[in-house]
Amino acid sequence: MGYKDILVHLDASPRSAVRLRVAVSLARRFGAHLTGLAVVDLPPPDVFYGFPSAFLDVQRAEDVIEQMRAVRLAEIAPAEAAFRAALAAEGLEGEWRCIEGVVDETVALHTRYADLVVIGQPDPNETSSKASAVSAKTLMTSGRPLLVIPFAGDYGEIGQNVLVGWNGGGEAARAVNDAMPLLRAAAKVTVLAINPRHGIGGDGDVPAADIALHLARHGVKAEAAHTIANGISEGDALLSYAADVGTDLLVCGMYGHSPLRERAFGGVTRSLLTEMTVPVLMAH
Repeated sequence: MGYKDILVHLDASPRSAVRLRVAVSLARRFGAHLTGLAVVDLPPPDVFYGFPSAFLDVQRAEDVIEQMRAVRLAEIAPAEAAFRAALAAEGLEGEWRCIEGVVDETVALHTRYADLVVIGQPDPNETSSKASAVSAKTLMTSGRPLLVIPFAGDYGEIGQNVLVGWNGGGEAARAVNDAMPLLRAAAKVTVLAINPRHGIGGDGDVPAADIALHLARHGVKAEAAHTIANGISEGDALLSYAADVGTDLLVCGMYGHSPLRERAFGGVTRSLLTEMTVPVLMAH
């Protein structure tokens, strides 16, 4: 069974067009319904109350917010036009949603009604109000697989050469299951164990072999591999391996430990969110 409901988060930033291309490609491949979601994040009127301001003596806070709303809607209009044009050009079923709310919370809410969600990696260099970066909170609370597109690079068709980051944990198992439609369609799948553990609860005598066998039963021909990360974090080792084998999609679980412990140990999730060089399908 493939993805039948795909959601893509769009905004007024230039990277919105890249996310749209990826989402349209996937919707075409799986015959999915495509939803474009834009979020207009406006301050509540009471933010303006209690602060001295000359212009509020002339017009009410609600009028100021209405002006801000008009600006935000004008900024997002090109993304809506591009989305509707893409649906028409590809003959896809879909819908456009423009919702007012807090970006990460609103995106997380709407993800729960989709099979796969395409979002963007936050750009640390982007400070414009036109950009609506989705935070780690969205990743943690969505309950759906999220395909995160890097803030740099051009992507369209993805999923021909897939690398699965495997550590034997529940999050990794969930990611593999959520990525199954893409894994079945891939030309090459590599399952990589980094610093594999041995013994009960470990990765076995041949790291990643068990999950590769499970994938084979689903019609996925996967190669099991393992590597040792010497002097670098596991996240960096995963990205380095992805570059070495020409991966165009990385699949992994996220936040296998508490976020606090992740920060203390330089977690894989944090490394991927800040340093990803290829699209990453994450699940929690």
